[in-house]
Amino acid sequence: MLGAHASSTLCTRILFFWAPFAIAHEFPNEPLYLGYLGLVQAIPALSLAIVGGYLADRFDRRNLLRWTYVLQWLCSLGMAASSLLQGDTLLIAIYICMFWLGVARGFSEPTMPSLEAQIIPRLAAVSGATWTTIVWHACAVVAPLLAGLLIEGLGNAGPFACSIVCAMFAIGMVSRIAPKPHPVRDTQESLTDSITAGWKFVLRRQILWSSMALDLFAVLFGGAIAMLPLFAKHILYIGPVGLGFLSAAPMCGALVCALFCIRFPPRAFAGRFLLVCVFGFGISMIVFALSKNFYLSCAALFMSGILDGFSVVIRKSILRLYSPDHMRGRIAAVNSIFIGASNELGELESGVAAHFLGLVPSVFAGGVATLVIVIAVAVFGTELRRFDMRNIHQEDESHS
Repeated sequence: MLGAHASSTLCTRILFFWAPFAIAHEFPNEPLYLGYLGLVQAIPALSLAIVGGYLADRFDRRNLLRWTYVLQWLCSLGMAASSLLQGDTLLIAIYICMFWLGVARGFSEPTMPSLEAQIIPRLAAVSGATWTTIVWHACAVVAPLLAGLLIEGLGNAGPFACSIVCAMFAIGMVSRIAPKPHPVRDTQESLTDSITAGWKFVLRRQILWSSMALDLFAVLFGGAIAMLPLFAKHILYIGPVGLGFLSAAPMCGALVCALFCIRFPPRAFAGRFLLVCVFGFGISMIVFALSKNFYLSCAALFMSGILDGFSVVIRKSILRLYSPDHMRGRIAAVNSIFIGASNELGELESGVAAHFLGLVPSVFAGGVATLVIVIAVAVFGTELRRFDMRNIHQEDESHS
């Protein structure tokens, strides 16, 4: 499972690095084109997530995941072909490929955690969330560094060959996972009720929707990843290798955090700690926005990755602990909509804000907005603020 997850992540993160790099190189003075990159992914990912969650709770999750990896492989081939184009034709080809990557995500993001939850026992929820986070962030660190070096040394052929091979490995590895039993379905439940059940369940549990909303608005306004190619070109004056290090910095911080969480999982006062981490994330974005030094910018992004890494582990643990097995796919679909909205629509927001406010002011304002959002969630999200995973584990041990 981890091998398939790693291979798929390497494939997609290499493509996610090359696409904005190519657009920024071809259109260096138009941040909106980078923002549209998020929009073309968000449309299919958000619209298909609920359907993907429904299918993950009705059919073989392993087969669903395998077909999403096949689609990623096809997108790698399409992106490789688009590298031969220029100007508006290149832009349209990249958008088409990223759209289909969004389709793949719409099905894979609800399916992956649902399949993981069938493999990993409930008492190991924190450890399972930590290990999947470690694998994801390790690949997210390696991918931009590798892509930057390959572009510098071999041109566009290098990263595309790597992404194609990784997609093939993902297909092969997920095929080796033993079949898992299908969740018990409620035959009395209509199709409409089944699809909307995930939303209804999440909205009834404050800890679920408040943790998802915290991630949504913090990353929506506070993220700066989409604008990194322009910061590299206009603020820091670095090439593809430097951009690779800049892109890898937050993922490297998140990886360090995940490794720390293996030995010291954030169970005590987890809700309060989550709020502190997201607040610190906003401060890191403010520092990055004001920095004109490559090393300080890397340090700010590295720290943002550490803080975001803690929040990811806690939010994944909340999702696993409060999701009944027969609804995991649909609840994961709701979560993927929140994540997709924060990431992809956050890219659009970054592009629009940079277009009208300027590159540096837009990121600075986003960091300030993140601080305000955390304060609001801390005041109104009482169940999240009081969340403590030590109580969950004590309850499970008393029932075992």
